[in-house]
Amino acid sequence: MSGVELVDRDLLSIQEVRLKIRAAKDAQAKLATFDQAGVDAICARMAKAGATDALRLAKMANEETGFGRVPDKVIKNQFGSAGVWDAIRDLKTVGVINEDPGKGLVEIGVPMGVIAGIIPSTNPTSTVFFKSLIAIKSGNAIVFSPHPSAKQCTLEATRLMAAAAEAAGCPRGAISCIENTTTQATNELMKHPDIALILATGGGAMVKAAYSSGNPAIGVGPGNGPAYIERTADIALAVKRILDSKTFDNGTICASEQSVVTEDPIRDQVIAEFKRQGGYFLNPDEKAKVGAILMRSSGTMNPAIVGKTPQYIAKLAGISVPDDARVLIGFETEVGDRVPYSKEKLCPVLGFYTQPDWESACELCIRILLHEGAGHTMTIHSQNEAVIREFALKKPVSRLLVNTPAALGGVGATTALLPSFTLGCGAVGGSSSSDNIGPLNLINIRRMARGVRELDQIRAESEVPSFAAEPVATTNADAEVGEDQLIALVLQRVLEKLK
Repeated sequence: MSGVELVDRDLLSIQEVRLKIRAAKDAQAKLATFDQAGVDAICARMAKAGATDALRLAKMANEETGFGRVPDKVIKNQFGSAGVWDAIRDLKTVGVINEDPGKGLVEIGVPMGVIAGIIPSTNPTSTVFFKSLIAIKSGNAIVFSPHPSAKQCTLEATRLMAAAAEAAGCPRGAISCIENTTTQATNELMKHPDIALILATGGGAMVKAAYSSGNPAIGVGPGNGPAYIERTADIALAVKRILDSKTFDNGTICASEQSVVTEDPIRDQVIAEFKRQGGYFLNPDEKAKVGAILMRSSGTMNPAIVGKTPQYIAKLAGISVPDDARVLIGFETEVGDRVPYSKEKLCPVLGFYTQPDWESACELCIRILLHEGAGHTMTIHSQNEAVIREFALKKPVSRLLVNTPAALGGVGATTALLPSFTLGCGAVGGSSSSDNIGPLNLINIRRMARGVRELDQIRAESEVPSFAAEPVATTNADAEVGEDQLIALVLQRVLEKLK
């Protein structure tokens, strides 16, 4: 093959990453000189571009991945652009962001630098819009690593954001995406010394890789949220909200419900309402067949069922369900690795549990979450404020959603939570944050603090002088001990006065 230079794809991809990071670093250095108004003008242009092209990008994502529904992806694209921008437009992120003259404190927003954005196949365009906006809003550059099965739509979403940003004056190179997608490229991106922070949205293995990269990271663990229908709930409305959520984009949002837990006294009513609204309860044989395809032999989710319709999943399992079935539901009593209905299922499939009362339902929800999904999200449908409060106090989640669809409530569409497509799971979920991640998670805060008292004042305000003035009974042995003993006696007096 004389005259033809062969280049290994992995080496080519690594070189691409290095060049993009270098360009991003240069661009970010220029962006860091922009004031708040300049940054905001860029973001406004980006948000408008994303909302305007929401349908085109939704179609691209659906055609490339085969996941979800185009109308719902349009909503996600609009929410990830215009919706996010509406929520963050007034945030101060650049320069002086807070000042308290009375305390002599000034807080200054400092960009982190170059962000590595890991993009999932389930939300490949809306997540690009969202992460681009929060990165630029906070004065950072961002380099994306797309999921291989969603590469083209992620690239197109990145190009759209970059073009809009540059048209508003953003330095070229501040928003980019890897085109030669390899595992080596993603590893190089996450481990590169010029990466200030990794925003990892994806599977558990990807999140673990981000945290073990050696660079700071914010990762999102799996969602496996139960939806609890308590006996005081409006059952018809609760079922409607659960089905609205679980069918939204065919269940691809990680905050969506994965199981339903209810109580014995209302069990039959809940089942009847699910059936009335399009829930299909699997018989034992059907349940076993669907369960067999939900997970792979490794125990991880089967990608073949992600974002698919109930009819597609049923056909894949070798069964037939009605055309109007909206969600497949399997009765369940167990929780564990070999119990697929107790795990995360990013498709219209739910496990269904019944418990005698709210206390046992509370414990079951904790078991489900600690098995998978700790720190993420769960929902409760109830009118009993005392029970709701108990769930909020006890559940190992970062978001307890009350009387709302989980998929839309978790990301902040139907709740007052910060609109976000990166939902932190806190320490219990192995995440560095429990926030709905936004621009303030992507800045450091430099604090200027003026002196407000002198050492003489501190000494004068201390309790110690008054003790020193009081006679202290000592023995000859005490005198021999010296200063250490005296200090101990003084501390004892301090503690006695504080009791």
